[in-house]
Amino acid sequence: MARLAKPVVGIAVTVVTALGLTACGGGSDEQKSADAKQTLTVWGMGEEAKRLSEVAKDFEKDNPNITVKVTPVGWDVVGQKMTSAAAAGTLPDMAQMGSTMMGQFIALDSLEPVDEKAFKKSDFFPGTWENNVADGTAYGVPWYADVRGLYYRTDLAEKAGIKKAPTTWGDHHKLAEAYQKDGSEWGTALQPGNTGAWQSYLQFLYGEGGDIVDKDGKSALGSPEAVQAFEKWGSYFKDGLAKKNFVVGADVAKTFASGDEPTFMSGPWMVQNLNDQQPQLKGKWKVAPLPAGPKGSVSWVGGASLVTFKDSEHKAAAKAFTKYLTTPEMQGKWYEMAKSIPANKAAFEQPQLKDSKEAESLKVFEKTLDTAKEVPPMEKWNEIAAAIEGTLEKIAQGGGPAAEAKKLQTATEGLMNP
Repeated sequence: MARLAKPVVGIAVTVVTALGLTACGGGSDEQKSADAKQTLTVWGMGEEAKRLSEVAKDFEKDNPNITVKVTPVGWDVVGQKMTSAAAAGTLPDMAQMGSTMMGQFIALDSLEPVDEKAFKKSDFFPGTWENNVADGTAYGVPWYADVRGLYYRTDLAEKAGIKKAPTTWGDHHKLAEAYQKDGSEWGTALQPGNTGAWQSYLQFLYGEGGDIVDKDGKSALGSPEAVQAFEKWGSYFKDGLAKKNFVVGADVAKTFASGDEPTFMSGPWMVQNLNDQQPQLKGKWKVAPLPAGPKGSVSWVGGASLVTFKDSEHKAAAKAFTKYLTTPEMQGKWYEMAKSIPANKAAFEQPQLKDSKEAESLKVFEKTLDTAKEVPPMEKWNEIAAAIEGTLEKIAQGGGPAAEAKKLQTATEGLMNP
């Protein structure tokens, strides 16, 4: 379980400190019952907020006393906007919260603990639930999930003499070599640095049995498992199988289609993207589980959860709306609308998933969710992620994994939750 200190420190809450205010605003303790006439305020992110507004209309039909007001907030500004709202005491009743944001707002002491009698841990995939847990308390209900799968060109693999998906990173390395030997410019697409590069590394780390933090809450990014993961990740650049430089605006769907980068790791949304944008590839590619390390095939898990803020006077209505959004039936409908895979395990039996044209690929992501591991809720995650990305960039350019991991360990020791 992740551990978080509740007193607020660090750059994530500088707005609060600067204003000299408490982490959450001075709301009333007076609570409205779920059947009282009221307006429930909800913040949603980007395009998802528009879809959430549509879903809210159906909820209102069944709950005519509750008006749901959804406010769209851009993913690029949501962290600062929520932090400022916490300082000013103007947070909404509830919100969609990205997985790596949880630690900051748990540390702000602005989230209401989840009622675990109303929401059962066993209904959700393990990593999606644990992403929201600090000191044994859950602060968010998983809404939708994001894991990684391995996309690969089956036609080019067969042409190169390989007829099955790689099951280990060693197999994948050999597949990348075979692709390149048979004419592909690169063996694989792998982000060598810049924002988000940590997402290309964590499956190596978790597959080795490594972690971001150890059982005592200290940095584990210099552990032997982390070094081994850096070595495997870095081998693709060392052997000339992946680009060493990050290309802004690169479109992996196009390089995948051209055969220049015939394998890559990505989330479930890429299934529809490839079907829609590269229809000529039909029957020429598949998505497979991530290659395994010594501890198996382990993706990191992200996505979004639904949180209720501690100062809300509409917690019963927030619970009802959260319950509505996380039922298997509603999660099936949400997949149909947004192509976001469910966090509720039973939702994979809904017809929108079971009978969809993406059903074969969805089975891969469902299997992946069973073993996927959370990014622990960490107050200073953005700084930790940036440090990992800096290390990856150095290794991609030829830096020694052991030496760079040692530096990373030192750089992140003061960023972990006390």
